Amino acid sequence: MKNNKYEIDMCNGSLMDKLISFAFPLMVSGILQLMFNALDLVVVGRFSGSQALAAVGSTTALINMFINLFIGISLGANVMTARFYASGKDKEVSETVHTAVTFAVISGIVMIFVGGFLAKPALALMDTPDDIIDLSALYMRIYFVGMPFFMIYNYGAAVLRAVGDTKRPLIFLIISGAINAGLNLFMVIVLDLSVAGVAIATVISQMVSCVLVLRCLYHTDSSYQFRFSKMQIKWCYLKQIFAVGVPAGIQSVVINFSNVLLQSSVNSFGSIAMAGYTAANNLLGFLYMAVNSITQACMSFTSQNYGVGKYKRMDKVLIDCGILSLIVSLVFGGGFYLFGSYILRIYTSDTEVIKCGLEILSITTVPYFLCGIMDLFPGALRGMGYSAVPMVLSVIGTVGVRVFWIYAVFPLNRSLYVLFISYPASWGLTIVMQVICYIIVRKKVVNKLVSQNVAGGM
Repeated sequence: MKNNKYEIDMCNGSLMDKLISFAFPLMVSGILQLMFNALDLVVVGRFSGSQALAAVGSTTALINMFINLFIGISLGANVMTARFYASGKDKEVSETVHTAVTFAVISGIVMIFVGGFLAKPALALMDTPDDIIDLSALYMRIYFVGMPFFMIYNYGAAVLRAVGDTKRPLIFLIISGAINAGLNLFMVIVLDLSVAGVAIATVISQMVSCVLVLRCLYHTDSSYQFRFSKMQIKWCYLKQIFAVGVPAGIQSVVINFSNVLLQSSVNSFGSIAMAGYTAANNLLGFLYMAVNSITQACMSFTSQNYGVGKYKRMDKVLIDCGILSLIVSLVFGGGFYLFGSYILRIYTSDTEVIKCGLEILSITTVPYFLCGIMDLFPGALRGMGYSAVPMVLSVIGTVGVRVFWIYAVFPLNRSLYVLFISYPASWGLTIVMQVICYIIVRKKVVNKLVSQNVAGGM
């Protein structure tokens, strides 16, 4: 199954070391990506002021809400490619890859127009302050020009992850991120382009990462080789991708909608609180990327082992991923809690902004292991092809709690601390529901696999 040094045999041999080998480059990739994004914030915060910092930061939840449906669908491409690859179905792998890349191009073009036309109206609905809304809208419109490149890279990287290759996407990210960092400094400090400068730098770096991942897929000699001449939508594969990916995407969109509501609540405190939230939320992004890398490992390993009927190894994947997620989240979360005041000074020297950021971190960092555990179970379920139910449960548990909190609890005691208690509260409730769901689905899957094995032996 393993065709080159970059791939990982997920279905045979030791497990924990392979999970770490898969997850670590993915974790580093995510963290580096956020570091480069953080550099956007640091550069505009330091050289263009708190308003520019708030303007860029205020777009995060909205951008994520717009794009996460399509990013979620890329998980479907990952699952289907992994399943076909593990089963040795080369034709299916190839057609899945070309369908996924074609869909990425189409969705990216659609998002250019979405960002262009809806940026300012959506920001206005979020009660974005008048002193920054034009800057925020400008950033979003330029940012969305790079969506086709962004989508192609993510779908291409999803294909590579499906075969166990997380190392080359890391290399591509380092190259594009270094370009982004250099352009940030040049465009903001030298050309004085403020938020427009960091947006242009982001678009250029996305184009670079897109070219690199396509080049990688083009030059491989495996079944996931990409050719422009083969680009087309095969509906039978797109349906399977959608079956896994659309629920995951809808889940992300709805969760980010709750974050948009939360952003609106933060906006009511003014630009200082917005800047503090921007910096704190960026740090929480590092936590998310760290634990999400393990969720991605869980999904990919589960998918390949499901494809070859190794359900006991699937159980071991979930247990080992749970251990890794707990360790990683406690180390990162504890570190941000202890050293938050020092880290926030990287973003801004404004003491009021730092105070707001610390208030948010004080309630969200240490319990972040709950978020890691919460995401593992949907990851395992998606790997088995069950994506709709965990989506519903995540929406009920995460979004339901946060919306209730924003409209029922927060007005009784308006503070950032009270507002962000909704995070750990929603994580805890969702875990309970996801565990129950996993137990039911696992029993169903095992019974199905046992029945197939019995029928095959007759």
